Amino acid sequence: MALVLPSDGVAFEIAADVLVIGAGAAGLVAALRAKADGVTVAVVERDALPSGSTALSAGLIPAAGTLFQRRQGIDDTADQFKRDILAKSHGMSNATALETAVGAVGTALEWLHDRYGLPFDVIADFKYPGHSQFRMHALPRRTGSELIDALRSAAEQEEIPIITTARATTLFVDAHKRVHGVEISRGGSCERIGCKALVLACNGYGGNKVLVRRHIPALADAWWFGHPGNEGDAVLWGEALGAQLSDMGGHQGHGSVATPHGILITWATITEGGFQVNERGERFSDESHGYSEQGAVVLAQPGGVAWTVFDERIGGIARQFEDFRNAEAQGAILSANDISALAGKIGVSCEVLAQTFAKVSACRTAGIADAFGRQWRGVKDLVPPFRAVKVTGALFHTQGGLAIDHETRVVLSAGNALPNLFVAGGAAVGASGPDASGYLSGNGLLTAVGLGFVAGHAAANTRID
Repeated sequence: MALVLPSDGVAFEIAADVLVIGAGAAGLVAALRAKADGVTVAVVERDALPSGSTALSAGLIPAAGTLFQRRQGIDDTADQFKRDILAKSHGMSNATALETAVGAVGTALEWLHDRYGLPFDVIADFKYPGHSQFRMHALPRRTGSELIDALRSAAEQEEIPIITTARATTLFVDAHKRVHGVEISRGGSCERIGCKALVLACNGYGGNKVLVRRHIPALADAWWFGHPGNEGDAVLWGEALGAQLSDMGGHQGHGSVATPHGILITWATITEGGFQVNERGERFSDESHGYSEQGAVVLAQPGGVAWTVFDERIGGIARQFEDFRNAEAQGAILSANDISALAGKIGVSCEVLAQTFAKVSACRTAGIADAFGRQWRGVKDLVPPFRAVKVTGALFHTQGGLAIDHETRVVLSAGNALPNLFVAGGAAVGASGPDASGYLSGNGLLTAVGLGFVAGHAAANTRID
């Protein structure tokens, strides 16, 4: 339930200068940044332990021109990063979200490192699709759970109260559309919390089947791999307030979720030279376009599944990710010493699979694109022992949401911004444009951390006459 009610006559039991709804990466970064400006801050979180979609991600945050890149000899700029995003989105990225997130994310990472000791470094042994430089920043274990744990520890260090097992249900707004507070429900009772500024960091609408069917019909029945709490509350509140909704069809899909294990398999299995086959043992697409659009492509195959095929060299690269190691431990990664044995293990025709290998190898040798348009020049051939993992497509998170100004204030359909309502992460419009093909690796945490950092500072410095 996401209601907007008049604030007239409403009494609030407690209050904070800045109230944040959602304790994922966007909400915690916003809360930390607001607290650093010397205001009181509180966070409302529906789970008993903050995790959100961040914990389900690989925890990789793209940023350009950072201290961490310079330490590793990587020459990169924010302008080049923006060009890469625009190339992936075919020039359709929301300009405000793009400029604001890219402009802030590097500063945010350095600030988190300097103030709270988060030990970021840059993954520099392979580039994610569409990135012209090594710019994926991560913590040592390369997991989203590690990232959210570090941010939660920082919030605890700052003594920021996180009100858990609490669902924000209602915004109280005056005639000028200024938010005065919210009502939360927890433990069968309701409480009202007042605020001078509110930050919506409750992610997108991927867990709301009605909204998904309306805006992303191709994935209406797809596996939802995000947090179940992403029910579109920010979108529903925004609609009630007359806010602009932008790029609502934008989303991150993924064509590499191990099934039935439900473990994300790093796309390095593809970028380093692997490929996908269907239940017939045939390739069916140019996998190099990106894992987001590959989600729907995999789902369109027989049974809605595919096999990602790679080798031990690539497996060695993938093992730096804890999720991949977990997949191996659970038996999701199959091994075979030759193509015949691999065909038997994944249940496809040996003859067909051998032909698939031969076609890919011929393109590699000739340095030409294949029939799907994938370019194999400079890519190493797969050699025994081979590896394979059964995967399906999934919806990870939505990229469309509430339109923002450069301080992340929610913008109304009339074009003016609301005075004290801010939005970050998946609740805001992202930088990916109107569909899955525009999603560049890391765009989700880019807007979570980048917009969260901006929202926290702007909310803390809100002045209402």
